[in-house]
Amino acid sequence: MKAFDNIKQWLLGLSFRTGVIVLLCCIPFYVLSFAQMLLPISVAAKGVLWTIFFGLAKTCQYGGLTILGVEGYGRIKNWIKRKKIEI
Repeated sequence: MKAFDNIKQWLLGLSFRTGVIVLLCCIPFYVLSFAQMLLPISVAAKGVLWTIFFGLAKTCQYGGLTILGVEGYGRIKNWIKRKKIEI
């Protein structure tokens, strides 16, 4: 349980900005996971590349959401609402 507590404390120490940056990192990995299908390589290599890039995208997505937590989600949601009202 000590390792779990250490990880929890480390995640609590990360900032909102860090969470947003990690979350945004999933976008290029999603693009790469599908764009590599256009490369002239074997189907097996495409499958491996897709698995790697898609896995990295999901890791960044869930990692960012974990760092942001519920409070961060609320902050992003309110920011988007304010931007819609301004437009």
